[in-house]
Amino acid sequence: MGKYILKRCGYIVVVFMILSLLMYSLYNLIPTDPARQELEPQRKALKADEYQMLYQQLRKEMGLDDPLIVRYLRWIGLWKDTDGTFNGVFEGNFGYSNLYKRNVVDVIKTPMGNTIFINIFSTIASLGITIPLGIYCAVHKGKRFDSVTQVVTMLGYSIPVYIIALIFMYLLCVLWRVFPIMGTKTPGAVYANGWQEFVDMLYHIALPVIVMTFGSLGGMTRYVRSAMIDALSMDYIRTARAKGLREKVVIYSHAWRNALLPVITSILGWFLGIFGGSVIIENTFSLNGMGKLYWQGLNNMDFELVLAIQMFYSIVSLIGSLLIDISYGLVDPRVRVDK
Repeated sequence: MGKYILKRCGYIVVVFMILSLLMYSLYNLIPTDPARQELEPQRKALKADEYQMLYQQLRKEMGLDDPLIVRYLRWIGLWKDTDGTFNGVFEGNFGYSNLYKRNVVDVIKTPMGNTIFINIFSTIASLGITIPLGIYCAVHKGKRFDSVTQVVTMLGYSIPVYIIALIFMYLLCVLWRVFPIMGTKTPGAVYANGWQEFVDMLYHIALPVIVMTFGSLGGMTRYVRSAMIDALSMDYIRTARAKGLREKVVIYSHAWRNALLPVITSILGWFLGIFGGSVIIENTFSLNGMGKLYWQGLNNMDFELVLAIQMFYSIVSLIGSLLIDISYGLVDPRVRVDK
């Protein structure tokens, strides 16, 4: 197992370097000029020759006149910066945001925390509902409850999440006034302690969590149901029942563990998606999360910020694929991951 993990970590490094080079090259092909964007607010106050001199000086300081491969190596941290030091991604410097006028690391701290906080609640709620519901529907296949569940999950799977969000906003915010319609905190609120702030945040994110949970019920429930039906049709299940084992033991100890192998890819992939956020949900409810930040960076051509977020997504995806392969061996002993 240890040798396999080390080998996969080596693959992850190689793939990350290739992806980072491709993404950096792609964003640098877009016709933008960071130096000109930086000087634009001062353009009216400067003379033409002064502006041109400052512009050329800033381009030299930012290293924009160097070849693409040199700029990439400097950005990744394998080439000395213009000041003679290594100051790239490998050293913890992910760039500077022209939109927020701060380092990218400082910009993404709060949105990442909000995204993880919101998505952990929705992921736990979704798995807590979909797994028992999918197992129950598979065991009672063809019964009335299973048929009704299939119709409901099909509707939930077919309706876009922004339509679900608008329906819940109308019912729970406009019609019944149960939840606030946007934001993560009450504007202008003064909290006596951290607990009151935490409770207020839970109150504000309750509706987005409900929408995200409802929107994910359809696909995962049907996936768990399908995997369980396949597992329950195997010969070893009939053998276990013929031996007189209790039905709960057959379902949860024999069928579910074998059905978990195809399901685990979706579960882990879904769980790792909490770091990415949801562009639609976060923009609909005005949540300061990674999805909304990514969208703002693209709209404002803040490519240092966008590139850092994209690289973070790539790392999460690469590590997630490793965790999925390792989990296969933990769930099913027949799967060998040490070769």
